[in-house]
Amino acid sequence: MNARNGEAGDSLDCTEAVCENANMNPELELTTTNMAEKDVSPIVHEVTQILRGGKGEVSIEEQLEDMSVEFDSDVVNKVLKRCFKVPDLALRFFNWIKYKNQSSVTTATYNTMIYILGETKQFDIVEELLEEMEKNLCKKDLKTWTILISKYGKSNAIGKVLLLFEDMKKSGFEPDLAVCRVMLRTLCNGVKSDIAMEFYKEMVSKEMEPDTNLYKLLLNCLATSGYIDSIHLVAENMIKISQIPEQYVYTCMLKSFCISGRIREALEVIKDMKNKDIRIEPEHFEILVKGMCRADRISDALEIVDILKRKDVVDKKIYGIVINGYLRRNDVSNALQIFQSLKDCGQILPVSTYTELMQHLFRISEFEKAFDLYNMMLETGIELDSVAITAVVSGYVQQNRISEAWEVIKSMEKKGMKLTSKCYTVFIKELCKISRSDEALNVFNHMKALKLHIEDNMFNWITSHSGQKGELEKIHQVKQIQRASSKKDETTLDLSSIQIEPPPKSFTDHDLDRVCKIVSSSMSWCSKEESLQKCDLYSITPELVMEVLRSCRLHGGAALQFFTWVGKKDGYSHTAETYNMAMKIAGQGKDFKQMRMLFHEMRRKGLLVSSDTWTIMILQYGRIGLTEIALKIFREMKETGCSPNSSTYKSLIISLCGKKGRKVNEAMEMFMEMSEDGFVPDKELVEIYLGCLCEVGNVLEAKSCAKNLCQLGFSTPLAYSLCIRALCRSGKVEEGLIMADEVGEKDKNTLNGYIYGSVIHGLLREKRLQEALEKMESMKQVSIFPTVHVYTSLIVYFFREKQVCKALEVFKKMKEEGCEPTIVTYSSLIRGYMSNGRMDDAWSVFQKMKSEGPMPDFRTYSMLICCLCKEGKSEEGMRLLSEMLNVGIAPSTVNFRDVFYGLNREGKQSLAQSVLGTKWDLISRRKSLT
Repeated sequence: MNARNGEAGDSLDCTEAVCENANMNPELELTTTNMAEKDVSPIVHEVTQILRGGKGEVSIEEQLEDMSVEFDSDVVNKVLKRCFKVPDLALRFFNWIKYKNQSSVTTATYNTMIYILGETKQFDIVEELLEEMEKNLCKKDLKTWTILISKYGKSNAIGKVLLLFEDMKKSGFEPDLAVCRVMLRTLCNGVKSDIAMEFYKEMVSKEMEPDTNLYKLLLNCLATSGYIDSIHLVAENMIKISQIPEQYVYTCMLKSFCISGRIREALEVIKDMKNKDIRIEPEHFEILVKGMCRADRISDALEIVDILKRKDVVDKKIYGIVINGYLRRNDVSNALQIFQSLKDCGQILPVSTYTELMQHLFRISEFEKAFDLYNMMLETGIELDSVAITAVVSGYVQQNRISEAWEVIKSMEKKGMKLTSKCYTVFIKELCKISRSDEALNVFNHMKALKLHIEDNMFNWITSHSGQKGELEKIHQVKQIQRASSKKDETTLDLSSIQIEPPPKSFTDHDLDRVCKIVSSSMSWCSKEESLQKCDLYSITPELVMEVLRSCRLHGGAALQFFTWVGKKDGYSHTAETYNMAMKIAGQGKDFKQMRMLFHEMRRKGLLVSSDTWTIMILQYGRIGLTEIALKIFREMKETGCSPNSSTYKSLIISLCGKKGRKVNEAMEMFMEMSEDGFVPDKELVEIYLGCLCEVGNVLEAKSCAKNLCQLGFSTPLAYSLCIRALCRSGKVEEGLIMADEVGEKDKNTLNGYIYGSVIHGLLREKRLQEALEKMESMKQVSIFPTVHVYTSLIVYFFREKQVCKALEVFKKMKEEGCEPTIVTYSSLIRGYMSNGRMDDAWSVFQKMKSEGPMPDFRTYSMLICCLCKEGKSEEGMRLLSEMLNVGIAPSTVNFRDVFYGLNREGKQSLAQSVLGTKWDLISRRKSLT
């Protein structure tokens, strides 16, 4: 196993506070300490301080060496537990101690390390540690097996869990109650009902009992699979063996049947309760009515409500459930009718019902009706909660009535109501949607004044939006607030954060999960079809189909077969939207024959073939360089009378500008046509278009385009900066600087702020370091300070010049000045380390990204795979291909090619063939087999 230590840890500041004596899971409570044993806490504290502050000139390992203390297993174990929240730091210390004092690394120490890695799903390293234990004759104990089964179980790796359980028994360990409970929970979460039931029976035979929560989980699992007899057997055992009260057991049964949509069985439970004189509470009717509404059997639910009305035992919660049921099926008129009838009778409904109605009305743009409900709540004195306030604020912002949104916020604050960060988060998000970044900044400042915690994603929304509009001043203000916020202690969680309920859906998450698991499984289609039939879905809607297709897009072949299967179901019809999604999936899998077939099928069925449909086909052909076909489809689209929209032009122009199938003249023609049709290109499109022109040497056209952008609403600094950036990136720095001098003095400072990073990057690419440093100094004189782009360019330059220490100094300075590294920065560090032969440091950065963020994206993986194959480490590149698939990133043909050729160069032909097999398997999964 790679040690993964070295200067990477020194230069990369693990700023996340090391967990102080984290309340670990009982799995880690390994031994009972003796009261007489020596106090090692001072040593543990000192080690923790060294690990936390590991960014000085002296490495962590050297500082640990200088401690001159005995690192026994107790000290090691406690240090690792304090590193619970920073697994890479724990692993670094663990690797060091193994070489320093192998005797201090015991089974208990390995258990702690495996637990920490298992929490972050770093199972590749876990497997390495297990092999290491075997080599070092460090035997697994019952705690090792328990941790392994628990962690793999949480990742839903059912096959691995079952294998571990068998291996544990073969090793001579008899499973105890803790292990059995973990096993049963894993099987239930994975909806492996048949195996779970067998396992439960074995537990009972050994006089082991699940706890009440595990019983409920088992009942839900069995109900989902329709194992009715097994449910009754478990219920009987709950009463007779575990001595759980009958009423509680029957309530659990009723809930499990209602959650899984098995209403007939739920009614049987009510009948049994009556026959056995078990008291039926209002809660049971609420459960039953909610189950009926979720199963789209509202008429049956209303019959129950009528019976309760006649007995005068109906509760207002029941009416709220029925209203929610109507909203789930988008039947707002009936929902409002019930609401109005209750209001006329003097019934006061809970705030949650008002909120659900408002959210739904806002969703369908019935703003005035929603605001009427809000005013009604105020008039009747109903106490509003944060969810209701958030819904109203969101509605006002959607109508651009910002002042009224602020009035709602401030009126609640005057009443002493403490709104949570979540409310302001939605406020900011909605403001960004309507391009009101100025008001979003006001919300930031308001939160700051209230000392509320501001999440990073809130900063990202506004910086992203302001970046698209070229509003550097606003970005600077947001960064200032972010830096100030990050300096505060953020160790406490905001437990009062509310969950904003999404608009009512026409399907349940449970149904969606079940279908997705089947579609994305490795079963044959015949088996999948059989399983789908057994699902007994009560409501198949286009919305459900869309979500299944979206979730299973990496399994394109199976997703398209599901699309065909569901299209034949009685009572269901595909919409234009579901066809568009299916076409997109077929195109992404390069199954163009299937994509065209779906297109013609849409036409035959008389569905609306909109500009979005045509755009999907243009985009899918264009993205892989088939621009001739993309242009042909574009012309065909216009011939049918369908007008291109902004997205159509953008997709086509980007394709024509790409390196594959590049057609510059056609791109210029389309760009002009787009403007003539009244569409304003966005910043992303302009950057790509100008970049293409500059790369092919058409500088005059690029400059002319920049000047024309000013007439389309772009500010002069922004329009010029886009062209200057393109010139610098294409190696034409001098021409970029000449163009910058053409801008008037009043726009000069703003332009410099925009082009700063690009100019530095261009100068460094031409190895003009001194000029780049002088440019940085001149910018500081006018209060324009280095950006992440500038620092990253310097890091790349020094690594390329083999000056690793200087590159790390830049990285350190960048962080000290509060400039947060981006995914590009970290990727540059990885590439730099690898090109300088420091593989362990590169891996350390990569692992840090996976554990602390930003998460590696397709480009990061591709770059790392390419570097590994060049360095003769193609097997590690092969493992990364699997990791990409596991995290939902589809490897490209180039990724497979790099690994395939690399393995062949290294004489590993059999592995190369297996990579080829993985590639074809992925291709077949993404293509329709029909």
